[in-house]
Amino acid sequence: MKIIKAKDFVADRAWGALDIANMNGITTRLHWTDQPYRWHVNDGEEVFVVLDGEVDMHYRQNGHEYVHRLSAGDLFYATIGTEHVAHPIGEARVLVVEKEGSV
Repeated sequence: MKIIKAKDFVADRAWGALDIANMNGITTRLHWTDQPYRWHVNDGEEVFVVLDGEVDMHYRQNGHEYVHRLSAGDLFYATIGTEHVAHPIGEARVLVVEKEGSV
């Protein structure tokens, strides 16, 4: 059993993570960041939930780039092959659920 206060979590580097669970190869991790990630495509699906702060989620579809601002409580679901990158606005804490070993 774990109780985690997401607002209290701070990592020692951008995108540092606290491993919460691994359920049959699906990981759940709490990330802290104050810097953008990098453009990437996961080899599986990804659920990205903003728990604290705001994040501009950039993604590409059919040759076009889009940006949506996500606030606390909002989520982004990336299907297989979705090219995307997260840009926090200041500090943010996000919960990521994805296939183990995904980027």
